[in-house]
Amino acid sequence: MYARMATVLLCLITTAGVQQTGAQDIVAFDGFKLVDKNGNIAKPEDYRDRYQVLGAYTVIDPKGNQMHFTYASPGAAAYYRRNKKFADGTVLVKEILGTDHAQLTTGDANWATDTKVWFVLIKDAKGRYANNPLWGDGWGWALFKSDAPDKQVATDYKKDCLGCHIPAKADDWIYVKGYPVLHSK
Repeated sequence: MYARMATVLLCLITTAGVQQTGAQDIVAFDGFKLVDKNGNIAKPEDYRDRYQVLGAYTVIDPKGNQMHFTYASPGAAAYYRRNKKFADGTVLVKEILGTDHAQLTTGDANWATDTKVWFVLIKDAKGRYANNPLWGDGWGWALFKSDAPDKQVATDYKKDCLGCHIPAKADDWIYVKGYPVLHSK
């Protein structure tokens, strides 16, 4: 009797574990939940907690060095590794921070300080907002500044965003070479 109960219990635990693992593998690319009916993009509030860091790099600038951290919505990196492209609805958040530095025992150290701006991109493989100047070239583009972090301030992605992405045009306008998790297993 106890052996049967133990076997049934073990089967239930195993089945629950398989179902839970399967549920974690299902990813909904729901970046369009951040978009209103006119195509205005909101910055996700919880990107640091829920999104995966794709990579970080430093930009040396005489006006002030910057650290760029790029986050991707859940499942985006795994999808990219399998398909060599971003899924429709993928959200990318690039957070640009100022830096500070000091001479430490390990050498001249630099670290991120305050956030300067956020760029939010949403992959749009279907051209949903063709009449909105913030949508085009396969993406929805948004810019948020630290003095008003919830107010999107870009007016035209071709004028406000695309110029910085020209070197990444061949990679769907995204600097994928700087994101090692897109290339590792």
